[in-house]
Amino acid sequence: MVLHGYIIFREQAFKACSFYTFLMKAYLLSTLAVAALLSAQSCKKSADVIAPIKDTTKTVTPPPVDNPPPVNIPSASYNLALLSNTTAFETTPVVSVMANQTHDELSGLAAGHKNPGLLYTHEDSGNANEVYVTNAKGDDLGKIVLDGVYNRDWEDIECGPGPDAGKNYIYVAEIGDNDAAYRSVSVYRFEEPDLTGANAQTVVHVTPQTLQFVYPTGAVNAETLMLDPQTKDLYIATKQPSKSTLYVARYPQSTTTTTTLTPLANFPFDLLTAGDISPDGSEILLRNTGQIWYWKRQTGEDVVTTLLRSPLDAPYGQNEHQGESVCFASDAGGYFTVSETKKYPGDKSQLSFYKRK
Repeated sequence: MVLHGYIIFREQAFKACSFYTFLMKAYLLSTLAVAALLSAQSCKKSADVIAPIKDTTKTVTPPPVDNPPPVNIPSASYNLALLSNTTAFETTPVVSVMANQTHDELSGLAAGHKNPGLLYTHEDSGNANEVYVTNAKGDDLGKIVLDGVYNRDWEDIECGPGPDAGKNYIYVAEIGDNDAAYRSVSVYRFEEPDLTGANAQTVVHVTPQTLQFVYPTGAVNAETLMLDPQTKDLYIATKQPSKSTLYVARYPQSTTTTTTLTPLANFPFDLLTAGDISPDGSEILLRNTGQIWYWKRQTGEDVVTTLLRSPLDAPYGQNEHQGESVCFASDAGGYFTVSETKKYPGDKSQLSFYKRK
């Protein structure tokens, strides 16, 4: 009897333990399910704040080369302190004070071809997108507004032939870059307008074409643009201490793609500020703030070959604190210079003309 009671008790106890085990398993399973649900929600929240993956299929333009390979080009060997003087021009300039004295950062000068006797000039570095019209007397003859472009740092201007035969063009050089910070430079080209009867109230609007260039060795500062009327090639000479590199953009220059300039030669010019080629292409002038150099080009000679020959000192009256410009007269009867005056209170904007003898 006692044994039978013990067996019944054990079976009931076993059932109770099994039920307890079942309850524990159910509890554990439900706990794991809740934990899994919470974990999934947590993962979802974490996924929500993960930054999207970058699109690696896009083409990224590589930065300019900081240390490009050296370019093997010739260097001029002449000594600029040991030059002879040219006798082709008068040594004392005819000076004309400009009627408009509101422009104190004049930085380029070119003689008109379609409008002989007129001169074109402009200011640099953040000034208006305008070319000012004057003459040998310094009269105010209005302005040309270049629509759609900004004057980041216009440094020189040229006038001469271009893509359409029989037409003359004005070229404005957006090439200044004191900090060597810009990846490209531009030249704005437009047809020289008819300015017959121009006066101080004349305003002409033009929409220029943009010729965009890059240097093969990275950004560099420049203030000199020259147009060869014989070939329509454009030349840019850099402004560097005791050095200038001459680059060329051969004609025809593209208006739809960026052209890489071709280096031609190195020269010992210190901080070059301007240059010009005569209307017939037979003479060349370059200058800085304290000196002007002159070359007579030989028949069939290209520009760089001419410049590699020793120049002559051209007359300069030392009457400009910051001589920025030089250009031949449209009839090649001499050359003009002009200077900035902003940093020199009391100075007046004026033209200096060195007449041919």
